[in-house]
Amino acid sequence: MPGIRFVADSTADLAPAYAAEHRVITVPLSVIFGDEVLVDGVDVNAEQFYERMRQATRNPTTSQPSPDAFAAAFREAAADGSSVVCTTLSSEMSGTYSAAMNAREQLPDLDIHVIDTRSVSVGHWAILVAGIECAEQGGSVSDVLGTIDEVMRRQRTVFTVETLDYLRRGGRIGGARALLGSVLNIKPVLQILEGSIEPFDRVRTYPRALDRICDEVISASGEAGRPARVVLGHADKLEDCQMLARRLAPHSQGHPEIIEIGPIVGCHAGPGTIGVSFYLPPR
Repeated sequence: MPGIRFVADSTADLAPAYAAEHRVITVPLSVIFGDEVLVDGVDVNAEQFYERMRQATRNPTTSQPSPDAFAAAFREAAADGSSVVCTTLSSEMSGTYSAAMNAREQLPDLDIHVIDTRSVSVGHWAILVAGIECAEQGGSVSDVLGTIDEVMRRQRTVFTVETLDYLRRGGRIGGARALLGSVLNIKPVLQILEGSIEPFDRVRTYPRALDRICDEVISASGEAGRPARVVLGHADKLEDCQMLARRLAPHSQGHPEIIEIGPIVGCHAGPGTIGVSFYLPPR
């Protein structure tokens, strides 16, 4: 029966069970260790990746999907006449959005909507899930696109990394490059702003960086007088993420979601990354 089908690149970091339940088609990026190409979620999962990355002497790289990969996903999603909504990570960080747009242009007879989320991982996840929830509550394509736009306008994403070296090596550091010459042992707190990684704050310790992340959610929720929709993500830091979820639960609409940051984002941000994406739903 025609309806709305969702396609997303693998930086949405959907759990496989969630993707299967909601019939989301994932178009994976790839991780490259030397001459070995591993397809995200197919050849390697997050746990395997971080174990290998910590032992690697060279930083792995990533590769975006081809337009043909997106075209195949679009044909599959639209096979029953459904409209297709596709979300990708920020075009400031990857050519994945361009590849999806190229694929859409190859299929002019299909109703395909490609969204540059201007985010990645936790932010991408939140945007996609909001769209899915809208569609499953009976929303039209227009309603879904409006919901996604609303979340993108309201969303904040703040995170910290163990070291800026991975972002520097991968070229995804954006305006946070200004922090590279900082005093040793400073912990950077970063944000995604207009699709790029930008500096937000600098603190002395990792626990204080986590406090700073919490502060943003608590402050926004307190000022608005209502809880936020919160999703937390971690790169091999589950216990810290669970601790943050407990702290943020009183300020969250439902218990905060926890996702595992996958190999693609982990490749650039590095193991030990932890962050939050949140937004205040309309009244």
